[in-house]
Amino acid sequence: MTHRSDHSLDQNAPLWAPAPAQARQTQLYAFYQSAARQWVGTPTPDAPYSRWHDWSCDRPEQFWATVWDDAGVLAESRGESVLPWDDVLVGGARMGPPSPDAGPSWFPGARLNFAENLLRHRGPELALIFRDERGRRRTITRDALVEQVAALAATLHALGVRPGDRVAGFLPNIPEAVTAMLAAAACGAVWSSCSPDFGAKGVLDRFGQITPRVLFAADGYTYAGKAIDLVARVAEIAEAIPELEHVVLIPFLRDSIDAASIAAVRGGVLWSDCLARSAGAALHCEQLPFNHPLYVMYSSGTTGLPKCMVHGAGGTLVQHLKEHRLHVDLRAGERIFYFTTCGWMMWNWLVSALATGATVVLYDGSPMPPSQPDALWTLAAEEHVSVFGTSAKFLAMSEKEGMQPARTHDLSVMRTILSTGSPLAEHSYDFVYRSVRSGVHLASISGGTDLISCFALGNPMLPVWRGELQCRGLGMAVDVFDAAGHSVSGEAGELVCTKPFPSMPVAFWNDADGAAYRAAYFDHYPNVWRHGDWAAITAHDGLVIYGRSDATLNPGGVRIGTAEIYRQVEQLEEILESVVVGQEIVVEGSADVRIVLFVRLRAGAVLNDALRDTLRRRIREAASPHHVPKVIVQVADIPRTISGKITEMAVRDVIHGRVVKNTDALANPAALDLYRNLPELRLS
Repeated sequence: MTHRSDHSLDQNAPLWAPAPAQARQTQLYAFYQSAARQWVGTPTPDAPYSRWHDWSCDRPEQFWATVWDDAGVLAESRGESVLPWDDVLVGGARMGPPSPDAGPSWFPGARLNFAENLLRHRGPELALIFRDERGRRRTITRDALVEQVAALAATLHALGVRPGDRVAGFLPNIPEAVTAMLAAAACGAVWSSCSPDFGAKGVLDRFGQITPRVLFAADGYTYAGKAIDLVARVAEIAEAIPELEHVVLIPFLRDSIDAASIAAVRGGVLWSDCLARSAGAALHCEQLPFNHPLYVMYSSGTTGLPKCMVHGAGGTLVQHLKEHRLHVDLRAGERIFYFTTCGWMMWNWLVSALATGATVVLYDGSPMPPSQPDALWTLAAEEHVSVFGTSAKFLAMSEKEGMQPARTHDLSVMRTILSTGSPLAEHSYDFVYRSVRSGVHLASISGGTDLISCFALGNPMLPVWRGELQCRGLGMAVDVFDAAGHSVSGEAGELVCTKPFPSMPVAFWNDADGAAYRAAYFDHYPNVWRHGDWAAITAHDGLVIYGRSDATLNPGGVRIGTAEIYRQVEQLEEILESVVVGQEIVVEGSADVRIVLFVRLRAGAVLNDALRDTLRRRIREAASPHHVPKVIVQVADIPRTISGKITEMAVRDVIHGRVVKNTDALANPAALDLYRNLPELRLS
């Protein structure tokens, strides 16, 4: 591989690129070779990625069939039929919500089980490694995981759980969450999970809609050194969902759960008793249609009740196999980590890595606990993590804290760093190559809960350019549209997808006519998925994402992505984090918007005129005069969703005196009070 020693001088050179021999050793190159042998008219294996991407979108029946074969998907045999499906795609001209009559329908006729595919690798090798901020560590071998899933699945079946029933998890990111999900999937049940930092109302806004029969819940957890007891919250949730029959309690905060706590929860039973009840059972996996529901995922819920998105088992499986094998180049025996909670789609994505034979590394707690701010870098070094997944926020905070993992930790095994959650700033690219690992493949990726996967991904055969997401995912017909629905390159517009893909939701919950599904994605451009990101296609055929399109700013009629401002603000030492919104004003009788920047400062820093001038000058010089905030205000906290994303829309509503409809979706709802009736925002 090649990399630059000084990344700030030559903007015309990539930060990293694989050597040609290295590129040809990837699973992606082997996939190209396989496809070229199998199908007439494919590009040559050494053709540019753009040609392979075009082929994957134009010939989905060839591309996804090759993904299936390449990954060795396990499916029910159909007797004399050579193929496990009737077709790859039916109704592919229709992009809208899937319809039994009109499509799109993927792999009709195929029957499989998600858990069976994830548990296909057996033996004494490690399937899971778990650590938490208290320093505890556990491991589970592949064989032990299969035994636990088999026992738990048998117990769920004995409790009456059948295909289509819902099983939920209110859990930290612990091995039991993985086991419970796989057991539910083995039974054909639908799994849904929330992280334990949700309040009871936030959980009920989600689980109350899908009415699970069984709930897995922990007694508590620790975050940033603080112990949080969950028993009373779990009891409240159990009482509020009449359909809930059993609550399986897992000791995590404590070593054991006392009888009084179990009795306090309606339907409460112990995890250990559930495993013991069916110990030694053989693993049985229900064979179900390709689109059988696997997961219910949720929108953030900051503008009302969360939307419940139902994802199918087959679509999730083939999409994740494609991303792990081809875009990440993940291999059996490697170790993959992603910092996530069970309430974020990256948890589902991470667990799917078991299907490749990789070891999944789990962590629960703060990414920077007070006792050990470098806990995640230590985990990566000590557990020999090959693929390290994190957020743009974590990389920015590591830089601000002056961390230099390249000097303090042995990261020689780490070959890939993945970043998602928000746009990765240019200076964070520099930080990774300067202070983390110079030869690493840094991949900023982007997708969403809506597709339980990614639209933009890394590519082990392509160079990494500063500030850019490397490529659009194979099989994903991603484009950028202007307001009139025309494809544009080199300028910002709406991120869209123009053709179906297997991991589209199979439905929204309680949306029989598909009205909510259509409104979420297809009302803006006919028969085109509008994702809600403001983005641009670059000269390298990569992507830059500027933020959510519903949070873009429009001062003087110039549309600006918020990420363009954050990239400059975050580089100032005094500023820990910020949120930028547009305030509606009237100028000479005409409606307009002025940019307001709120900043949270490092202890001891002061927002004085000098710092305001520095901020404005930096933004003006690095972005444009249109980006410069008219008002800059210091605040003590920034409101964010439970999944950790800054919520610009909630701040915008508060400063305009509008009601924030669902504060239970926020991790720190009290922070909103800091933005009410601020004298700095008065217009007269």
